[in-house]
Amino acid sequence: MVCMDGFLLTHASERVDIPAQDQVDAFLPRYEPRQVLDPDDPVSIGAMVGPEAFTEVRYLACERMRQALDVIPAVAADFGTTFGRPSGGLVRPYLVDDAGIVVVALGSVLGTVKDAVDELRADRLRVGVLGIGTYRPFPADAINKALGAVNRHLVMLERSVAPGTGGMVTADVRAALAGRHSPAISTVIAGLGGRAVTTRSLRDMLARAAAGSLEPLTFLDLDAGLVDRELARMRTTRRSGPSAENILRDLGITASRIG
Repeated sequence: MVCMDGFLLTHASERVDIPAQDQVDAFLPRYEPRQVLDPDDPVSIGAMVGPEAFTEVRYLACERMRQALDVIPAVAADFGTTFGRPSGGLVRPYLVDDAGIVVVALGSVLGTVKDAVDELRADRLRVGVLGIGTYRPFPADAINKALGAVNRHLVMLERSVAPGTGGMVTADVRAALAGRHSPAISTVIAGLGGRAVTTRSLRDMLARAAAGSLEPLTFLDLDAGLVDRELARMRTTRRSGPSAENILRDLGITASRIG
């Protein structure tokens, strides 16, 4: 599964380290497609599998994912040796060993989280970060190993939300820790729609976590006033209209309409 930060990776820029072509050619195996389109030797690709074999086909998909848990760390280690810098892998712990609070996140937000953690460490607040580098297959054993046997407070920083459930990564981490650890877990939804996640907001949120006042589900930088006004409209007006349009109007932003 490829999890891409849509706005940050498509509308922002930063310096990148591009290896030399000969290094890339030496590292990657020669590309040999498993299937090709050959009019003289036609094959069916993506054909439907009936109930006679579907269970076995899906089992093999699960088995290949399980095998990837062994391959990914080996390739990441080889990459580091070849190019002199880390890339990929299953998980990336940062100052976790002595941390009482560990932020669990994935994607580009990790850089900002590490900056906030460095600032909090300067204030002697023991916070660490566990970056998830591989989401599917989910690295349950690697997460357990990285967290150790200490029951820390986990703050799950999520860039998406499942209405009615909360955080999707949170559910996977809970399942991974079941029976081994029983930490306190708080889910923090942040950065939806490309909204900036700032070190200041993260510092304030983690200070609340250290004080024991962080709720099980929090929306970072939520404008409660906007939400309360829309909830009031919904209570008093049978058909209050699209919430997004109402909130944009409250903000003084003209919402475009198609029709």
